[in-house]
Amino acid sequence: MLKINDFNLPGHDSLSNMAPPSRIKLLKNKKILSDHKKAAVLMLFYPDNNNNTRMVLILRNKYNGVHSNQISFPGGKMEKEDENLELTALRETYEEIGVKSSSINVVNKLSSVYIPPSNFKVQPFVGFSENNLVFKADKKEVSAIITPLFEELINSKIVKSKVLVNGTTQLVPSYLIDNQVLWGATAMMVYEFIEFYFDVTNS
Repeated sequence: MLKINDFNLPGHDSLSNMAPPSRIKLLKNKKILSDHKKAAVLMLFYPDNNNNTRMVLILRNKYNGVHSNQISFPGGKMEKEDENLELTALRETYEEIGVKSSSINVVNKLSSVYIPPSNFKVQPFVGFSENNLVFKADKKEVSAIITPLFEELINSKIVKSKVLVNGTTQLVPSYLIDNQVLWGATAMMVYEFIEFYFDVTNS
């Protein structure tokens, strides 16, 4: 599996490379509302039957909300019973894709990302399973589970895609994963991970 126990994060200046244009200024100013809500997601890696490393993404269902029908990592809002954000990420991962925390080794975290439309500050965690996984999607929240190969992921090219942001169509930096547009906060997290991965492997 990946060497992801010890690394330095590129940080928020790097994240702005994948941010929608309307969010770049906000990121640089690090302007976060004091009443922001906390959330966590899990960037989960696992070996498939051919021992190829894959990453887990979900396609959210269509609903009346700002993240409708978007690709994201398993995760969600911190609840009162969660002792910390890592437990939030693990709980939500089990609820959304049916992977138990006992199957997951959490090794580190990425830079937190503030999402203005929903006023969430999201903490991404990086983890892996030593074994192939069987998924059970929560049909209320998850439309599909997407598992790109790690080699394809790190070699993905950044493209410009038209998406709806705050009610207006914008051209945003993105990745194309299984013919789906990966953009916004999730693309920023993926970009940072790829940056640090190449830093580690080239050091």
